[in-house]
Amino acid sequence: MPKVAVATSDGFEVNEHFGHAKFFRVYELGESDYTFLDVRDAVAVCQHSLGHNTTRFDKIIELLSDCDALLVQKIGEGAAAYLIQKNVRVFEVSGSIDAVLKKFIADKIL
Repeated sequence: MPKVAVATSDGFEVNEHFGHAKFFRVYELGESDYTFLDVRDAVAVCQHSLGHNTTRFDKIIELLSDCDALLVQKIGEGAAAYLIQKNVRVFEVSGSIDAVLKKFIADKIL
């Protein structure tokens, strides 16, 4: 069953920019519903004074290596290109986590 990591600041909405996420909530998608698995703490990869740092990107990729996709509200072009190059599927979405995950299940996106 596929797992997704969700960038959220409040645990209810997909409302966090990839570079600003301090944690990701991980869910497993089933045939008709989903299950919350855990919260993974992260260091925000975008540090305003430092810009992009691929070492930080790699730490996020490792942290979420068991996930089939990453759901974020927004991600910059450079970060998205780097993650895609590393075979990480990234989706820009918004709305409640519940609605987004149910749509992924209904539409068999993963």
